[in-house]
Amino acid sequence: MLTTVAEAAAKSSSWTGHDTRLIVVALAGIALVVLLSAAAKIHPFLALLIGALFVGVAGGISADKLLKSLTTGVGGVLGNVGVIVALGAMLGKLLVDSGGADRLVGAIVDRVGERRAPWAMVLAAMVIGIPMFFEVGLVLMIPIVYLVWRRVGGSILRVGIPALAGLSILHGLIPPHPGPLVAISALKADLGTTLLLGVIVAIPTAIIAGPVYGSFISRRVQPTPPEQLATQYSAAEREDGRPAPSVLTTLSVILLPVAIMLVKTVIDLVVTDPKAEVHRVMDFIGDPITAMIIGVIWAMIAFRFGRSRSGEIMGAALAPIAGILLIIGAGGGFKQMLVDTGIADSIGKAANHSHLSLLLLAWLIAVAIRLATGSATVATVTASGIIAPILLTSNHTSAALVALAVGSGSLFLSHVNDAGFWLVKEFFGMDVKETFASWSAMETILSCVSIVVILILGTFVH
Repeated sequence: MLTTVAEAAAKSSSWTGHDTRLIVVALAGIALVVLLSAAAKIHPFLALLIGALFVGVAGGISADKLLKSLTTGVGGVLGNVGVIVALGAMLGKLLVDSGGADRLVGAIVDRVGERRAPWAMVLAAMVIGIPMFFEVGLVLMIPIVYLVWRRVGGSILRVGIPALAGLSILHGLIPPHPGPLVAISALKADLGTTLLLGVIVAIPTAIIAGPVYGSFISRRVQPTPPEQLATQYSAAEREDGRPAPSVLTTLSVILLPVAIMLVKTVIDLVVTDPKAEVHRVMDFIGDPITAMIIGVIWAMIAFRFGRSRSGEIMGAALAPIAGILLIIGAGGGFKQMLVDTGIADSIGKAANHSHLSLLLLAWLIAVAIRLATGSATVATVTASGIIAPILLTSNHTSAALVALAVGSGSLFLSHVNDAGFWLVKEFFGMDVKETFASWSAMETILSCVSIVVILILGTFVH
């Protein structure tokens, strides 16, 4: 039976000229976006739309499906990430205008000192990012990053990169994030073992890609964050004259959405009956959008803003992020066009007959799909499906480590087809070159360091 499965997988993975053409089209589309945005100085929103249409036409998507594919990608990102970013901007503005964020940052910096602030940021990001998507954690961390940067000075990347590293490594390796859970399910890995090994891999990886690389790149790249956001996330006295809320109250506002999503995750793991009523309730309450709405409402109550003042603050929070939302939406359209051309299947065929070690093969497949589609989750889902029948024939490789290898590869080199690339670029006020040198390089370091640690663990764990 195992031989039959492997033979079927091999038969379906024969390489064709069409697959070669798709690879060339994907590379050309990515190069076009880079040239339009970096060299021709065309706004990234338009550059991504043009690149997406090029990929669709050259990749063979029919004219009647071309715009549908584009709008599906744009709408998919804005309908989820866009709403979360908007709610996060509101929550951040309420935190700042209450004076609570400044008090919390002061407590952090006073406790750890300015020199160790990057280490505090990576730890805070890993705690906040445990139950949530990368984008949710980012919008929650941005006000803190800005305020710590104001306190410690220098390049914002010195504290920003550690925060990004902490969030990203959890998104790629640690359950309950969707990618790792999908890999665990597809590869029949043990959840507890994967979680334990994932933490072992994540800690040294986040340190190297976060505080260590952040210190290095911050001396070479010093972006100017958007003036509107810098002003929005600056410490200010409350206009109503009330004292700033306590650190405990401020933490309750930041961590409430985290706690809600964490409770949902725990219930999903503990309550085994999928038809249980508690699942239906928590699927709604624990959804990132619902959790963020609850967090915003709690912020209005906890910070004791009147209804009129709360409305003014939240309305003012949306204007600076309008451009960011459009750019990440266009990035979603570009990614969807790459996915709909079938590029991921072509990559799977190219890798099928490789004689590499299973851990390295799983990593390389995920890397290739990540580069082509821009989505860590798509890379994880697709690579897990490709590697699963091969794992069935291997008795000496840990399924948990294979799942982690897939997650590690899914983090490699975020670039122009990844909505996260544009989100980070706009939040930190960088150009395309600076974003590659900081964010993309950090993601690559996360991927490369983590696979090295996984390969080392593979010599001990079977």
